Amino acid sequence: MNKDFISSEFQLLQDRICKEIETIDGLQLFIEDKWTREEGGGGRTRIIQNGSIIEKGGVAFSKVNGPITDLMKKQMGLDGNEFFATGVSIVLHPTNPHIPIIHMNVRYFEMDNGEYWFGGGIDLTPHYIVPEQAKEFHLGLKNICDKYNSAFYQKFKNWADDYFFIPHRNETRGIGGIFFDHLQANESISKENIFNFCIELGDTFSKLYNYQVECGKYIPATDEQIKWRNLRRGRYVEFNLVNDRGTKFGLVSGGRTESILMSLPANASWEYNYLPINDSKEIQTLDLLKKGLDWML
Repeated sequence: MNKDFISSEFQLLQDRICKEIETIDGLQLFIEDKWTREEGGGGRTRIIQNGSIIEKGGVAFSKVNGPITDLMKKQMGLDGNEFFATGVSIVLHPTNPHIPIIHMNVRYFEMDNGEYWFGGGIDLTPHYIVPEQAKEFHLGLKNICDKYNSAFYQKFKNWADDYFFIPHRNETRGIGGIFFDHLQANESISKENIFNFCIELGDTFSKLYNYQVECGKYIPATDEQIKWRNLRRGRYVEFNLVNDRGTKFGLVSGGRTESILMSLPANASWEYNYLPINDSKEIQTLDLLKKGLDWML
């Protein structure tokens, strides 16, 4: 299993995910933007906008290579002279605040010294947290993880709680999910099975999200709930620009800015010192933006 095979399979994964999202939305289709990178490689960024469900979403595939710069070594802790990276990244921002934002990515990284690893993750960011829906999301992830390693779910769930966290707000981005990085073959799992785990996670993405969509798409939204949606999107923007390592790597490695920032919503808001009403659904959501919650209780 070499890097070109992995990259080709990631391209096919992008194709499948886009078709499934188009079915979920039921109105709009993706528009593709192919791009090349001067230092080496390129990708396909696909955007869907103004749909019946999705206000703005993106599914990006990339396959890039080139020299490891001093800035990359400093900020990413890389060693070697040349790198290769390929992956699929997805972010969907729905119109209805009763449907959550969702993100997923899987990636493969290889150095010219032979070192390699897989990484990825999936997390759910509800504007309004519904514990029953959170349970269903985490149960779906645990079922995938358990097929490959019984220790994966709790390890990767804890990692997601720590990763999808906004330190300057002291709150999680949402209800988390799973996150993993620098995953390599060892005595308990082969490289092929790590790859299969990544592919299955991608192929299950739309099923997990469709459940969330069906739960919320018929609930009407008030002006105040739309306002809250945009404030929560603001938190999403803060995390992606300040804390997200994938965004930082893309920018310091000379990646394509438009594709890197496709994860940002079309509209977001910031209001100075906004304080929700006591005992409101907004307060209930804020109270659940914490690390370490067991959503399957």
